[in-house]
Amino acid sequence: MKKARTRAERSVPFVLAALAVIMGAAVYFALNGAEEAFKSVKPYTHTAILDAGHGGVDGGAKSANGILESGINLAVAQKTDALMRFYGVRTVMVRTGDVSIHDPSADTVAEKKRSDLVNRVKLINGVENAVLFSIHQNSFTEPKYFGAQMFHGGDASGIPLALALQELFLEIDPGNTRKAKRVNAGDAYVMDNAKCPAVLAECGFLSNPGDAEKLTSEAYQRKIAAVLLAGYIKWESENAG
Repeated sequence: MKKARTRAERSVPFVLAALAVIMGAAVYFALNGAEEAFKSVKPYTHTAILDAGHGGVDGGAKSANGILESGINLAVAQKTDALMRFYGVRTVMVRTGDVSIHDPSADTVAEKKRSDLVNRVKLINGVENAVLFSIHQNSFTEPKYFGAQMFHGGDASGIPLALALQELFLEIDPGNTRKAKRVNAGDAYVMDNAKCPAVLAECGFLSNPGDAEKLTSEAYQRKIAAVLLAGYIKWESENAG
């Protein structure tokens, strides 16, 4: 008697297919039955909140050639949003342009930044059955450091997602030996206060020339989007209800 596969086992072909299609192998679906694998993990029980870090008055980190983190974060979030919605995942974009979502009453840059963070948390915590992807780029004073790294908050529910994403990032980030870890308390207001499974995705180092070149490439941004989608599906299949 043939043993029935678990939801996690059934999701594996789709996880691979999600990566493959972004890399230009759409025919993979027909050849490997990925469409059926995709159907087997629906409906999704969580809404993916895509939080493109910074924006508006807060450009975030800057590459050596002057490219701001905020624009890269938004580009990755937009590509992820389009891909997730294509595969039936409910999504919420925290911002859709180069804006800060601060209150109109905020006056100084510091007040706008603080208000923006508070409003992000209000939005996130107002979404039922949410899972948060806070998208950022890293930076350091020494350019030798590179590689994507996933961080989870104090809520243990985000750990499996961070681990899944870190593993998947290794597929598109050769040589990366970083491991998923907990974000330091007080370092990330959104992660500290989000009341849902949450991951802070540092997709690479803008301070590293190699990473910066990749991160500003639309092709690599699409690969990041595929990883975020695949990680979400793997997490859903193994941990949701």
